[in-house]
Amino acid sequence: MGDSVYVGNAGDDGAADDGWLLGHFKPYGDPRHSEDVEIKWGVHPAGQERAAWVTGERRTALLVLVSGRFRVELPGRSVLLERRGDYVVWGPGVDHSWLAEEESVVLTVRWPSVPGYAVTGAPPPSTLDG
Repeated sequence: MGDSVYVGNAGDDGAADDGWLLGHFKPYGDPRHSEDVEIKWGVHPAGQERAAWVTGERRTALLVLVSGRFRVELPGRSVLLERRGDYVVWGPGVDHSWLAEEESVVLTVRWPSVPGYAVTGAPPPSTLDG
């Protein structure tokens, strides 16, 4: 099994890499490298918000609330996730932003995994670029 298996902890691994667990940004040869999907364990203090809206979205995303109270802003719609397991899905062409109304943990799955969406020059989030 060796090189094709990785065992970790989302909290530990996420803290070491801005929450990212799997995606195009992991090194080639690492079992967590994927151009098909990316996964993030987002830990956000109350009041943290995305530094800028994601525009020109080419991916589909699923964001699931693990704990806390988390708001996802979409064009013309605000979605509040407040009960464990609440989730929202959006597809290509849907711009978005977010706000942690309370300390929150969210799991984000996006596909495909493509570069170009990181906010540059912004303070690093505790974790979701959602």
